[in-house]
Amino acid sequence: MFNQTQYFVKEHVGILKLTDTYDIFDPASGRQIGVAKEKVPGLMQLLRLLVNKRMLPTSVEIKETPESPPHLTIKRGFTLLQSKITVHAADGRMIGYFKSKLFSFGGGFHVFDAANRQVADVKGNWKGWDFKMLASDGGEMGTVTKKWAGLGKELFTSADNYMIDIRPEYAGNETVVALLLAAGLAIDIVFKEK
Repeated sequence: MFNQTQYFVKEHVGILKLTDTYDIFDPASGRQIGVAKEKVPGLMQLLRLLVNKRMLPTSVEIKETPESPPHLTIKRGFTLLQSKITVHAADGRMIGYFKSKLFSFGGGFHVFDAANRQVADVKGNWKGWDFKMLASDGGEMGTVTKKWAGLGKELFTSADNYMIDIRPEYAGNETVVALLLAAGLAIDIVFKEK
């Protein structure tokens, strides 16, 4: 699943959704290569009716099929001002984490490895539609771009579509690919969901 250089992530549309589901496609072939599904305990689902869900804990599992074990899990705890999103491999070990920036026009994250070293930044533009993942030396590792879904979908739902592009020099690096895929989902979970 982490051998792609591009991913198209399409959020499922739903009215009064209590959990989110995303289909992951290979844009070159149009073939579905994965699914990401939010796992929220029953009590937290009920709390989402009363409290902004961006403040509540969540977990998203990325799998090849709905029945297969997760390849990657993204977790966020309770949040007030600054979100921390951890990214875990299939074996449960933490690959790294994102910490949302307190002051940013387009949104963004500081990216840390499992040893708490900052290894990259995810920076959004002023519209909050285009994000770049930049290595600590300033070089671009990849991009996450929100795609226009049409007037009806944009106005009446919170479902978004994202294109994730990995720079060719990072294509074989499973950690970078996993972090970029997780960044695309984290952007939606932290900045776009209501």
